[in-house]
Amino acid sequence: MGVKQSLRAIDAFPRAEDHLLQKTKSGAFVSVVGLLIMATLFLHELSYYLNIYTVHQMAVDLRRGENLPIHINMTFPSLPCDVLSVDAIDMSGKHEVDLDTNIWKLRLNSDGHITGTEYLSDLVEKEHEAHKHDVHKEHHEDSDKVHLQGIDEESENMIKKVKQALAAGEGCRVYGVLDVQRVAGNFHISIHGLNIFVAQMIFEGPTNVNVSHIIHDLSFGPKYPGIHNPLDGTSRILRGASGTFKYYIKVVPTEYRYISKEVLLTNQFSVTEYFSPIHEFERTWPAVYFLYDLSPITVTIREERRSFLHFITRLCAVLGGTFALTGMLGGWMFKFLEAVRKKNSRTIAR
Repeated sequence: MGVKQSLRAIDAFPRAEDHLLQKTKSGAFVSVVGLLIMATLFLHELSYYLNIYTVHQMAVDLRRGENLPIHINMTFPSLPCDVLSVDAIDMSGKHEVDLDTNIWKLRLNSDGHITGTEYLSDLVEKEHEAHKHDVHKEHHEDSDKVHLQGIDEESENMIKKVKQALAAGEGCRVYGVLDVQRVAGNFHISIHGLNIFVAQMIFEGPTNVNVSHIIHDLSFGPKYPGIHNPLDGTSRILRGASGTFKYYIKVVPTEYRYISKEVLLTNQFSVTEYFSPIHEFERTWPAVYFLYDLSPITVTIREERRSFLHFITRLCAVLGGTFALTGMLGGWMFKFLEAVRKKNSRTIAR
């Protein structure tokens, strides 16, 4: 047996039958449909290959000695900026506030439009009554009342200014970044920066302090593609009695690795909300608390792209399968039309 005959014996692509080489209208139609299907599938496979997908992995968090950035953007439509203060406390009970932290307050009119700004260079590094035991609370309240029996002119002017702002329906927008230690703690926005006696003269009791708020943005680090911060867009408007809002937050350290090998260190979080109404004659004052704790597990999100060989393999399978299917359909359609044509010929002959 010669070489040519040996090659013909193992030929996987035998010569096509004569009837398959005949050009027909039905074959042209099947060919056009097949080409459209193959073009569509090719574009789908190309898009599937070019798209980037993410892989999630978990491991023990080994980061140490880093700060935790907290991005705040909130609106208090019923409280003027002069009475609002921002405070941050960690597990040790000490204020951990970076004096270089940028926090801004924007004065808002009754329509929510900005009328002025005020920069907070110091975020109320004080011992507030809200963080003391009951015995300490009573002691400070008594001492404050004695000290402020003769109120100074500056306090009187501030009281008049705040009352005018409340009557005009002024609000306040608080935004900026808090850099706190990477330990469990809380930060809150409240009127705790005011002396109790002054607060009493302004609001005539805790039940008149409306801490309605809108959280435009709250995050613990820079944002990455696909992140969802559950408190963004949250609106809590009080219509009746006032109270204290508490958001219990579990912060999850996160690393986002771009396909370009760039690494973004940030945090995700989940939240549980609790509202505690304040009743008449209570000594506590309303506030909005954010109590956060860090998870010991870090999540790594890595961008990846499918391999080129995987793309070629799928493409060959899709295009080859479509070509074979359209060939079978073309053969069946040709045989069907031939059978119909022969039957009509016999009928006419009779």
